[in-house]
Amino acid sequence: MVYDNKLQELALKLFSIDAVKFGEFMTKSGIKTPVYFDLRVIVSYPAVMDLISTLLYEFAVKDSKCDHLCGVPYTALPVATLLSVQAKKPMLMRRKEAKSYGTKKMIEGHYKVGQKCLIIEDVITSGSSVMETVKDLRNEGLVSDEAIVILDREQGGKENLESNNVQVKSLFTMSGLIEILLANGKINQEMATKVHDYLKGTKAPSTVQPVNRMALTYEDRSELATSPIAKQLFTIMASKKTNLCLSVDLTSTTKILDLLEKVGEHICLVKTHVDIIEDFSEDFISSLKQLAARLNFLILEDRKFADIGNTVLQQYLKGVYKIGEWADCVTVHSLPGEGILKALNGSTNGVSRGVFLLAEMSCEGNLITPEYSVATVKMAEKYPDLITGFVCQKKDTFSNPGLIQLTPGVQLENSKDDLGQIYNTPEKVVVENGGDVMVVGRGIVAAKSPEIQAVIYKDALWKCYLKRVSGKME
Repeated sequence: MVYDNKLQELALKLFSIDAVKFGEFMTKSGIKTPVYFDLRVIVSYPAVMDLISTLLYEFAVKDSKCDHLCGVPYTALPVATLLSVQAKKPMLMRRKEAKSYGTKKMIEGHYKVGQKCLIIEDVITSGSSVMETVKDLRNEGLVSDEAIVILDREQGGKENLESNNVQVKSLFTMSGLIEILLANGKINQEMATKVHDYLKGTKAPSTVQPVNRMALTYEDRSELATSPIAKQLFTIMASKKTNLCLSVDLTSTTKILDLLEKVGEHICLVKTHVDIIEDFSEDFISSLKQLAARLNFLILEDRKFADIGNTVLQQYLKGVYKIGEWADCVTVHSLPGEGILKALNGSTNGVSRGVFLLAEMSCEGNLITPEYSVATVKMAEKYPDLITGFVCQKKDTFSNPGLIQLTPGVQLENSKDDLGQIYNTPEKVVVENGGDVMVVGRGIVAAKSPEIQAVIYKDALWKCYLKRVSGKME
C-alpha cells in the first residue's frame, strides 16, 4: 500500500513539473502521440529525483544480482548515478559515440568479461535506445539481459526487447499513469480515452532480432558470409554433408596423401602442420592441391602466426613452404595486434585466402582470458573479406552467422591426453558449444581403419548439426 501511494505521488509530481505533457508530439521512433513523457526536467527537482531512485531501488535494484548499473544516455544517467550510490553497485557509462583519441572506448568504467549489467532507462517506445546500449555492453563481453524503466509506453518496446533476450520491468505503464492522472482530476475522460485509443492503434516499429547462428543452416549462412573462403567452406559442408576437419599430424608426405585419398570424400577441410613434415617438396603440394580439388575439400595450414606484420608476411609468402601459394586459409594469433591482419590482408594478390583467428584454445592451462577473446573478435570486424572465422570453444564467443567456429579437441568420448589436450564429444561440441567445423586428429589418424573411423565421425557430427538446426535440443 505504501508503495502504491508513493507511485501515485510520483505520477502527480511528474505532471506538476510538466514531465508529462498532453497535446501533439513526435517520439524518437517517428510516431505522433497525444502524450509526451519528458524526464529531462527532473534534474531541476531533487525531491522528484530522490523519489524516482527510491522507487526503482525498491522495485528492482535491491534484489538484483547485477554487478553493474548502466544508464541509457543521456536522460537516465543521473537516475543511474543515484541508484549506484544507493545500491552500492558500480556504475558504467555508455558513450553515444566513441572518442577519436585515447582509449576510444564505448563503455567507460572498470568491469570484467562475463559480469552482469542492469540497464536503467526513462521511457521505452520501440526499445531502440536500450538495444543500442545492450549491443555495446555485449560487445564488451558483459551480460546484458535486464532493464528497468520508469515508463513503458506499451507500444511494442517491451516485446521488442524481450525478443532480443532483454527482460523489462517498469514502474509505470502508460495506461496505468493515465488512470492515476484521471482519478486525481489532472486530465478529463476525453483525454484519457484519446490516449487509450492511441495506445491500442499505434505500435512502434519492431527492432531487428539478432540472428541466431546456431539455428541457421550452412546454406543460409553462406549467403551471410562476407569472406569468400567462408562462403566456399559453407557450400562444401552443405553439399558433402560433412562438418569434419581432419588434422593430418603426420611427418611423411606419402602417409598424408595416402590417408587423404582414403578419407578425403568425408571431410570438408584438412588441417596441416607443414613444418613437421620431414620430406616436404613442391611435388607434395601439387599432389595435395589436386586431391583437394578432386575430393572437394579446403586446406588449412595451422601455422598459428604470431609475430609482427612484416615478419609474418615473409613467413607466409617466402621460405621453403610458401604457404600463401597453396593454403586456402591459415590460423593466426591476435596477440601481436592488428598489424598481423593488415599484412596478410594485403598479400593475396586477388586470390581468395582466409584467416581463422585464435580466440580460445582447447589445451588445459592456456593463458587466453575472456577479455582476450572479446578483443580478438572485435579486431576481426575490420577485415570482413579476410576473416573466415574463429578457433574457439564456446558458442557465445562471437555472434556473426557469416563466420565459422572451428573447434579442435573432438573425440567420440570425453578424455584428456598426457599433455593437457582436452577432448569433448560431438554432442557437446556441436549442440552445446556451437562448433561449425570440428577438428579430429588422432581419433582418425591413429585408427586401425581411418576410413571407417572417418565415416563414424562424419555421421556423428552431421547428426548433431541436424539436431541443432532443427531446434530439437533437449
